[in-house]
Amino acid sequence: MTVTRTGPLTTLPYDITVIGAGVVGCALARELIRRAPAARIALLDAADDVGEGTSKANTAILHTGFDAVPGSLEARLVREGQRQLAAYAQDSGIPVEQVGALLVAWDAAQRDALPGLAAKAARNAYTESRIIGADELRAREPHLGPGALGALDVPGESVICPWTTTLAYATQAVRAGVDLHLNSPVREADRSRGGMHHLTTGRGLLRTRWLVNAAGLHADTVDRMLGHDTFTVTPRRGQLIVYDKFARDLVRHILLPVPTALGKGVLVAPTVHGNVLLGPTAEDLDDKRATHTTADALDLLRDKGRRILPRLVEEEVTAVYAGLRAATGQDDYRIDARPAQRYVTVGGIRSTGLTASMGIATYVADLLADSGCTTLGAPRDLPPVAMPNLGEAFPRPYQRPELIAKDPEFGTIVCHCERVTRGEIRAALTSTIPPVSTEGLRRRTRARGGRCQGFSCGAAVRELLGRGNGAGA
Repeated sequence: MTVTRTGPLTTLPYDITVIGAGVVGCALARELIRRAPAARIALLDAADDVGEGTSKANTAILHTGFDAVPGSLEARLVREGQRQLAAYAQDSGIPVEQVGALLVAWDAAQRDALPGLAAKAARNAYTESRIIGADELRAREPHLGPGALGALDVPGESVICPWTTTLAYATQAVRAGVDLHLNSPVREADRSRGGMHHLTTGRGLLRTRWLVNAAGLHADTVDRMLGHDTFTVTPRRGQLIVYDKFARDLVRHILLPVPTALGKGVLVAPTVHGNVLLGPTAEDLDDKRATHTTADALDLLRDKGRRILPRLVEEEVTAVYAGLRAATGQDDYRIDARPAQRYVTVGGIRSTGLTASMGIATYVADLLADSGCTTLGAPRDLPPVAMPNLGEAFPRPYQRPELIAKDPEFGTIVCHCERVTRGEIRAALTSTIPPVSTEGLRRRTRARGGRCQGFSCGAAVRELLGRGNGAGA
């Protein structure tokens, strides 16, 4: 297994290369090595870790696909991916909580839209939704703001850990033989020379027979390098507020608004880490690096949150963050195969990409095989992975006396806000894909992710990170 962050890339050619190590790219790499165990497969990313782009900053919902455009590719792949990921999460230790969703109607027009949304869900093969009245809604969400007239109940919606999902895919792929090359931005792509794609990266030249573009916000840029100009990615910024764990008892379901053309609007949702999310905004921008938050947007979120769940905005804020979604102006994914070029574009993957990731991976692998990639065969089972549990609803290491008896460091807490132990940090630093930053360590352990944001534990966490990296991790 190979994970590289520095030095020149290998001069040996690859059979298949995936650009982009977000949740979709990592799922793709995992699926490709399942189907081609003897192949040379590379996974590239410009960042120094997997899941550093859109994948790390979403609302972490495992969707049923009830509100997708019926008949669209997205609807199909979300439906298939949800089933696959739910099973994979259970096998791999990825925390999931099926809390259900309530699509809340705040006025007569929104209430009148609920039957159409229920019918849309049925067209998407989701038949468990039902309309509930104001009394049942109030009984199920007693802290809801005044004036709600009813809701569409969608019991199958869940929350999941997006960080662990991406890392699980990448870990399994690397252990099975995929070469993960980080800090490797693609700057030029030759369409085909001598039967090979030539990619000029920040770490040198990489040659590959087949190429898959899963570059997220930059998928249109890579597509143009290969001579295609069929879509443009507009970064759509979503800003969110994370409330402290003391707010968790205020909400029992994912509370959704009636959707608009820009998306699903501002929601309130519990997280598997025990917090409550408020957001996101939907701001179309020109800058694909604009992941900062703004005072105006956060004020807007608080105003909307005050109507949805008035007591929430009185709670302590743990963090704020922003993520960029890949909007293309179309209501579907942009997945296109070009067999003559031995190239597949996986573009326009919006916020549903986490849910659909395994469905997308299966679909793209089939496209490659149908396009003439004879390297791919029938999928095989990979050795399972056991991911560290980051879910608040499940026993954490500091709560497991049998684990502590075997290794006392799992009983030594470093981050008291999130109850993260030295044993968990050590395990992350010696894992298949170790972190090289405090943010990467936070996504693997929750260290520095609590109410003090590292004020108390930051020095200790940085010291442990430095020791791990100094030891060659």
